[in-house]
Amino acid sequence: MDFSSRLLSWYGQNGRSLPWRGSKDPYQIWISEVILQQTRVEQGQGYFNRFMEAFPDVHTLAAASEDRVMRLWQGLGYYSRARHLHQSARYIADHHGGTFPQTSAGWLRLKGVGHYTAAAIASIAFNEAVPALDGNGLRILARLFAFDESIDGARGKSVLYELARRILPADRPGDFNQAMMDFGSVVCKPVRPRCITCIFHSDCAALRKNAVQDYPVRKTKKPVKTRFFNYFFLYFQEDGEEMEFFVSRRTGNDIWRHMYEFPLLETSTEMTTHELFAHHAVKRLLNNKPLLNSVYQVKHRLTHQLIVARFFPIRLSRTEKDRLTGTCQRVNREAFEGMAKPKLIERFCDQVMDRYSAAK
Repeated sequence: MDFSSRLLSWYGQNGRSLPWRGSKDPYQIWISEVILQQTRVEQGQGYFNRFMEAFPDVHTLAAASEDRVMRLWQGLGYYSRARHLHQSARYIADHHGGTFPQTSAGWLRLKGVGHYTAAAIASIAFNEAVPALDGNGLRILARLFAFDESIDGARGKSVLYELARRILPADRPGDFNQAMMDFGSVVCKPVRPRCITCIFHSDCAALRKNAVQDYPVRKTKKPVKTRFFNYFFLYFQEDGEEMEFFVSRRTGNDIWRHMYEFPLLETSTEMTTHELFAHHAVKRLLNNKPLLNSVYQVKHRLTHQLIVARFFPIRLSRTEKDRLTGTCQRVNREAFEGMAKPKLIERFCDQVMDRYSAAK
């Protein structure tokens, strides 16, 4: 079976038309590959176009503030990708005059660039003959050969990488790697693969065993952790004036680092309203227990976490507003619009906040 020539022939007729396809510009390829980590192509295209419009080259990206980069990334998730992208852009601009590495080994030295991303960029932009195996490529090979080892382990990945290296066409490595991604996304899909029309229909060992959905083999999934977030939407508005409210910036190594949200108390279990307002941290935030007209609860799913979030809208008196000004950041709606925030917070702003802006 001449796997690579058949795959490239399929790619020539069926490859997806994407904004970065056909380009040899390592900057564009780098941006696209980082965006597509953990992101569907359909969603990633819009982000790529907006990113390129805002930061057309590595120097404009390097010169941007982190807040602006994070705001443009908002909604894509896995926000460390944006931070690492920004840090690497500054490193390339400041230490290499904007010149990019030309080998996968060179790309691996940059923050946020793993083996797949390094190989993809080097093969597409610089024609380095190195396989780029993401989940799509691993799935294709695991099914084609009914590979029974887990692809989550180092040995399983190493065996399939060596196989990919042997079948990689040295004269078209970039096209081959892109063809593997497209074929895995369009034909050899994780769920409901198109086996009947697959060009490797008669060669697929998993299909002969009637066990396509059993491949690739994976280890037991990491359990989902449930977290309880209690947000306090503390707002102030006098007649005829614009509404203002308080936000804070997340720190540490947790999710959504450096993004903005409302004052938060995370608890290990879901508390009743009475228990929550008796908590010392809430007492410190609010001098007196306020009257609550509504409480909004939503669930927000991340890869290995489930966020159960409650929002407590509380209208402040002028005294309380002045007291909190020294401990939290006071903003209006327009200012907050330009600040990077988790999708969870943005959803509250879009769906609920206007009700309080109009409240008397």
